[in-house]
Amino acid sequence: MSHVMNTYARLPVAFTHGDGVWLHDETGKRYLDALSGIAVSTLGHNHPRLVRAISQQASRVLHTSNLYGIPLQDRLGDRLAELSGMEEVFFCNSGCEANEAAIKLARMFGHQKGVELPTIIVMESAFHGRTMATLSATGNRKAQAGFEPLVSGFVRVPYKDIAAIRQAVEHNHQVVAVMLEMIQGEGGINIADDAFQREVRALCDERGLLMICDEVQCGVGRTGRWFGWQHAGVMPDVMTLAKGLGSGVPIGACLTAGRAAGLFKPGNHGSTFGGNPLACAAGLATLDAIADDRLMENAVQVGNEIRAGLAEALKGVDGVVEIRGKGLMIGVELDRPCGELVKRGLDAGLLINVTAERVVRLLPALVFTSVDAQTLVDALAPLIRDFLSQ
Repeated sequence: MSHVMNTYARLPVAFTHGDGVWLHDETGKRYLDALSGIAVSTLGHNHPRLVRAISQQASRVLHTSNLYGIPLQDRLGDRLAELSGMEEVFFCNSGCEANEAAIKLARMFGHQKGVELPTIIVMESAFHGRTMATLSATGNRKAQAGFEPLVSGFVRVPYKDIAAIRQAVEHNHQVVAVMLEMIQGEGGINIADDAFQREVRALCDERGLLMICDEVQCGVGRTGRWFGWQHAGVMPDVMTLAKGLGSGVPIGACLTAGRAAGLFKPGNHGSTFGGNPLACAAGLATLDAIADDRLMENAVQVGNEIRAGLAEALKGVDGVVEIRGKGLMIGVELDRPCGELVKRGLDAGLLINVTAERVVRLLPALVFTSVDAQTLVDALAPLIRDFLSQ
């Protein structure tokens, strides 16, 4: 019996090594990885550039703490600011920590404006993390159950409903921010259209609110742009990153601009491990590889091929509701719960995920090729057809 706490319904497999978009288990069987560690392994497995950067940094220094200067942290912060146009970066270890920092920023912003109970508008079906504040901001009752009382200070509205957001602002003068994912990952690959994003930005400007964009899953090139909000040409006041930023090495970031910049002062927030030399070396190597190898362009091309291939292979199949996505963030919605497809995929040598009960979620590494895309379609489409025919 393992002494590891039983917090995961793990699949009956363990992997020993990976190469590109393939993983190998303890028996030698290989699997096409169409999940990439839940949008984490941006460069796939065993990427030479990443391995070299991590190895070299490990031979120098892994960690010193934020009591001292960290030149690699400065370099990564400068790079993220250059790519986003934002002004400041706080480094942490995960997406929920980045979102926790964003929530604290919003509350400090509100208190400095004289708001007694700063309140953040959040979305139905959102997922922002599992700490108490981020869990409270999350729109998933299943994830929240058993952990009440939740943290107060959040008002929930339907996703992509600008009228509901405006109404919430009108009826609650404590509102200081709007927090949303441009693409809801855990919520089922739900995509906020460009017009809605621009309306949120305009409303925040009009009412002096912070626009907080959770880019933990859709950021770092996955959608074909560095950040999801760049498709709409808007820029948030606060942006959070994690998952794919370190290609498997834990790192998160909370970025600020405009009215959110300069809020945190020494002592207001911190992290023991956040932005240590090893994590920042991985982050820099990831960003360099995405840019140098034109992986965002690849994400658009290969993502289109996967969606088109699945649409053709599943044409006329009853039970397929929609195939949607942007870049290499793809969802296949079915008309019934389909969690068992994950185990069927595993048996067939394919790693996928099901979220929101009815959506097959695909998050391949940005190094996926056209050949890999066809392999994925050829493996997944029959599984879905067989499942729906029962």
